[in-house]
Amino acid sequence: MSGLRTWWAGRSPAAGAAVMATGIVSTGLHLIGAEALSLAALALAGAAWVLLGIGFVRRLVLDRGRWEAEARSPAALTAAAATAVLASRLATLGRPPLAEALLALAAVLWAVLLPIVVRHWRSRMPGAVFLCCVATQGLVVSAAALAAVERRAWLAHTALVLFWLGLALYAFALPRFDARQVLEGPGDHWIAGGALAISALAGAGLLAAGDTGGLYLWNDDDRDALRTTTVLLLALCLAACVVLLVAEAVRPRLRYDQRRWATVFPLGMTAAATLSVGTAVGVPWLRGPGRVLVWMAVAGWLWVAAGTVTDAVRTARAGSGGVRSRAPR
Repeated sequence: MSGLRTWWAGRSPAAGAAVMATGIVSTGLHLIGAEALSLAALALAGAAWVLLGIGFVRRLVLDRGRWEAEARSPAALTAAAATAVLASRLATLGRPPLAEALLALAAVLWAVLLPIVVRHWRSRMPGAVFLCCVATQGLVVSAAALAAVERRAWLAHTALVLFWLGLALYAFALPRFDARQVLEGPGDHWIAGGALAISALAGAGLLAAGDTGGLYLWNDDDRDALRTTTVLLLALCLAACVVLLVAEAVRPRLRYDQRRWATVFPLGMTAAATLSVGTAVGVPWLRGPGRVLVWMAVAGWLWVAAGTVTDAVRTARAGSGGVRSRAPR
């Protein structure tokens, strides 16, 4: 157990991508009607979120130096993004009070961490730089879902402001992204596409909220602009997915890395965006590609989960003396 604790204590903020990936896979499975698998994935995401949250608070209270160092990394924003992803799934599950609590927590984490992260931006950054957009649009997705469920216009209007802010943050992050990561990155380079996907999902959520009975959110001009932007974002995220898949085929990177969770997340997010945008704009044929992408994300999740378990077992054995037992006496 000491070896396993050592492995867990060594998790970086990037581990939050595991919660994001599992949570969005749950959403994708829900959208195609695989409810049992969706709930199982949600339970796993919730358990991982609790464990990572305990570690987050522990470092904040007992190891402030490490917390401050990690808070400067773009990966720190996975705390806000993962919390928002869970909030949106719980809203669709019909658990508004819990979803509201998580959305409020995600907003606080976003407000605290985003300025710290942006102040430490530099040139030639990995794909994690786009987490500024992902975390912001995560708030939009959850707020739009809650606005539809609770019929709260102010929440949808706030989400619309954050939607445009998220796109602006993507534009600011793009020049700082090291494009060589597409061929060389260990997994988090996929967030470049995942940020576009969650933006498309956010747009679809805002359109869906506007269609909710009793809410009069957007006039015709607003709706047309939102619809056009959402469709464009979906086209861009699908194009980015193709480019990233081709790059993986040209330069395979099959060795396990914790940052591969940041590959599963964009796959799942692209699937959820394709399905949701198809429904929001009335393009039913998008459901076919969306279903394929969901199962691709599930396959990716299983592969990375197997790598995570193998890595944990290997580290635990080494920490419990397995390596020393093979040494000469």
